[in-house]
Amino acid sequence: MAIDPICGMTVDEESALCSNRDGQTFYFCSEHCREKFLSTPNSRKPEEKPHGKAVYTCPMHPDVQQDHLGVCPKCGMALEPKTVTADADDEENVELRDMTKRLCIGAALALPVFALAMAHLIPVLGRQPWVNGDVSRWMQFALTTIVVCWAGWPFFRRGWCSVVTLQLNMFTLISICVGAAFVFSAIAMLMPDLFPHDMRHDGKIAIYFEAAAMIVVLVLLGQVLELRARSRTGSAIRELLNLTPPTARQLAPDGDHEVPLDQVKVGDWLRVVPGDKVPVDGVVLEGHSSVEESMITGEPFPVEKNIGDKVTGGTLNGSGSFVMRAERIGSDTLLGQIVKMVAEAQRSRAPIQSLADKVAGIFVPAVLVVSVITFAIWMWLGPEPKLAHAVVNAVAVLIIACPCALGLATPMSIMVGIGSALPILRFAAQPDHCRSRDEL
Repeated sequence: MAIDPICGMTVDEESALCSNRDGQTFYFCSEHCREKFLSTPNSRKPEEKPHGKAVYTCPMHPDVQQDHLGVCPKCGMALEPKTVTADADDEENVELRDMTKRLCIGAALALPVFALAMAHLIPVLGRQPWVNGDVSRWMQFALTTIVVCWAGWPFFRRGWCSVVTLQLNMFTLISICVGAAFVFSAIAMLMPDLFPHDMRHDGKIAIYFEAAAMIVVLVLLGQVLELRARSRTGSAIRELLNLTPPTARQLAPDGDHEVPLDQVKVGDWLRVVPGDKVPVDGVVLEGHSSVEESMITGEPFPVEKNIGDKVTGGTLNGSGSFVMRAERIGSDTLLGQIVKMVAEAQRSRAPIQSLADKVAGIFVPAVLVVSVITFAIWMWLGPEPKLAHAVVNAVAVLIIACPCALGLATPMSIMVGIGSALPILRFAAQPDHCRSRDEL
């Protein structure tokens, strides 16, 4: 009896499937376990992850690269792996899960704030004393504090990074606007005596908690839409990577040997039997068969392959058997090049993102200058008390100028663009499905 190294099941050596590695024979309960074992790097058990030097980069600044997870020093965004692997899991997108949680909780808390702030506009509720009362205002303050300080914390971190590195962007102005609205409203709640009586309405200083909370939620929505679109692209890339088989049948003087795909070298002779997938790009040396190449050409009918014809890795062999010579392996194969180009396109900046950054680079300083000018004019020409009026109007400029529309337009454009391309990737990743010419 032996132990399956994949699932740990006890198997009978006489009837179990087996494979040799490093001079040792391993036994498996099923073909699935054997293929999984062979697909792992040599001299390693499947549960041991190979410690390669992964490279992580920023989606907005591709020049930022490091060998460990973290945040971008320029914009504060979470870094993503530069290379997509077939065994990567969708749930590794920590930032998407974090942003989704912040969006759900932030929206649940911001909606009551918005309802309380807008209740005075409804005729039936506008005359109720609690609408502008202390209970309503304190509830808005408590809920908005959680939304801004917890749900909106990533934006403040990114805004601070952009200021420190002088890489002004959308998050710079969002953090300034949200922070100004929240701090002003908090001061109006906690220290109302700092404001003159002529600025009060029904004895209360105006507060902007609903603006701060809703801006955070809207920008979070944009981030979740963009991250989901990027995650879907990563999933499609992994489906393409999984088209290649984990092993190949290598010809040797003592017979065929099944070896992991990463051990195949250029020039090796490989045998492809009926029903197998072509492991790498190469040329047919012996035999003939029909190969389904719909993943590459979109043509649903198999293509006849004879001696001297080219075959592509990942395509599905038909009923014949042939021997091929490996010419391109790994990332040099046609499928590897497709995956590489899609991954690079995913990491590259869309034109609208570059435009948004250029606009933000001009818009942010302009808004700050206008706010300072507003403060100076009210200090010079405004009524008494000049300082209170100057602060209120300078803060109003910052709140109004918050680019929440920009924060939604860019992610939605990316989501629509990626959504248009995904069907093509999904189509290529499922070549074994019969397709009609109308579908093509």
